Amino acid sequence: MMGLAKLRTMFVCSQCGYESAKWYGRCPSCGEWNCMNEEVAAPEPVRAANVPSGVTKAERIADISINDGHRYRTGIAEFDRVLGGGIVCGSLVLLGGDPGIGKSTIMLQICNHIARTERVLYVSGEESPRQIRLRADRLGVAGDNLSVMAQTDVQLICEYIREDKPDFVVIDSIQTMSLSDVSSSPGSVTQVRECTNMLLRTAKNYDIPIFIIGHVNKDGAIAGPKVMEHIVDAVLYFEGDRNMSYRILRAVKNRFGSTNEIGVFEMREKGLTEVENPSQMLLSGRPTNVSGTCVSCVLEGTRPILAEVQGLVAASGFGNPRRMATGFDFSRLNLLLAVLEKRAGYYFANLDAYINVVGGFRLDEPAADLAVTLALVSGLKDFVIAEDVIAFGEVGLAGEVRSVSQAEQRVAEAARLGFRRCILPQGCIKQIDPSLAQSIELLGVRNVRQAVDAAGR
Repeated sequence: MMGLAKLRTMFVCSQCGYESAKWYGRCPSCGEWNCMNEEVAAPEPVRAANVPSGVTKAERIADISINDGHRYRTGIAEFDRVLGGGIVCGSLVLLGGDPGIGKSTIMLQICNHIARTERVLYVSGEESPRQIRLRADRLGVAGDNLSVMAQTDVQLICEYIREDKPDFVVIDSIQTMSLSDVSSSPGSVTQVRECTNMLLRTAKNYDIPIFIIGHVNKDGAIAGPKVMEHIVDAVLYFEGDRNMSYRILRAVKNRFGSTNEIGVFEMREKGLTEVENPSQMLLSGRPTNVSGTCVSCVLEGTRPILAEVQGLVAASGFGNPRRMATGFDFSRLNLLLAVLEKRAGYYFANLDAYINVVGGFRLDEPAADLAVTLALVSGLKDFVIAEDVIAFGEVGLAGEVRSVSQAEQRVAEAARLGFRRCILPQGCIKQIDPSLAQSIELLGVRNVRQAVDAAGR
C-alpha cells in the first residue's frame, strides 16, 4: 500500500518574501531577525511545451491614447491632494494604518461620494453586511449605487468584478483575503502576495480603480511582504494616535503624483473631516511665558506648516543622562546637542534632554534644526522666547545656520498667522520679497550663537 505523498514545506520571510528550504534566524535577504515562517509549498504548475497561441503585440508610445485617463474625485480635498488630484482609473492603491485609526471609515465616506454618480463595490472580509450597514448609518452613508459583499475568496471577488464591472472597488482588508489554490493560511506572505497580484491584473485589465486596506505590524510597516508595496501603484499611510482626534495621511509611494504631500483630518462623530488650516490646529493651546518652546515652519510638499517644538532640560538622576525625542529624529537630536556643546558652549553632558513636537506631528525636514536648538537652549538657560517669534534653518556640524529652500513661502505663512519676528539663515534674506519684510521683521543669522542672541532679546 502506497503512503500519502509528503507535503513539501519551505520558510518564507514575512518582511521581504525571501524563500528558503531551511530555517534561518536572520533573513539572508533583508537582514531582519526571527521573521522566517514555515509554510506549505504549493506544487509547481505544469507548463506546456508548445508555443502559446496568443501573440503579444507592442504599441508605439505615440499611438497610446491617454484621453480616457480621468480621475475620480473623492469629495475630500485633502485626500485628493495626497493622491495627486484624485483616483486614477485602473490604479491599485494600498491604504495602511494602525487599528482604529479610521481606514474603513474614510473609505466608506469616499464610497458614499463616488456612488452618487458611479457604481461602487465594497468588499469586506472582517465585517458582515449588517455591521457595515450600521456603520454606514452612523456616518450618513446611503445610495443605490453602493453594493456591499462579505467575501474572502479573491477568485470569486475578481469573477464578480469581471461580470458586474463596477466603477470603483474597496477591499477591506487584504490580510483576510485568500486564494483556494494557495495552501497557506490567510495573511501569510504567499497569500498576501498572490491575492494582490490577482487584484492588480483585474484593475489593469478592466480599468477599475481598486483600494486595498492593509493592517500594520508592531513596527508600523504594512503586515505582509515588502513586495506587496512594490506591486501597487500607491501606498498611503494613516498616522497619528487613535486616542487623539487628529490624523495625518501621507503617501510613501505614488506613481501618479508627489510623495511629499500630506492630508490632515480630524475624527468626529460623523466620521473624518478635513482640516484646512493645519498650522492653526497645531499651534492651538500654546503656553505663554514658558521657556523651552519655539515655533518652526516646515514644508510638506507645497504646503508650509507651522509646528511648535518643546524642549525640556533637567538634572539627571542617573549616571547616563536620558535623551528622548517625540516627533523628531533621535539621532538628529544627539547631533544637535553635540553641536551646541562643541560650537556654542552650552553643556548638556550631565543633563536629561527631551524634545516634543506638539500635536502628533513629525518633523523630518532639516529646516526644523534651528527651532530645536533654540528650544533646548531656552530650556537650559530658562529664558522665554517671545510668542511672536518663529525660527527655521538647517544647523551644520560647524555650528553654522545654512539656507533652506522656499524661504519666502515659510515667511509668508508665518506673517499670515500673526508672527512679527522671523529668525532665519542669512543666506535666505535675498530670497524674500522686500514688500513681505514690511509685515514681519527678518533676523538673519549665520551661526547658532547669533540665533540664540536674536531669540533672547
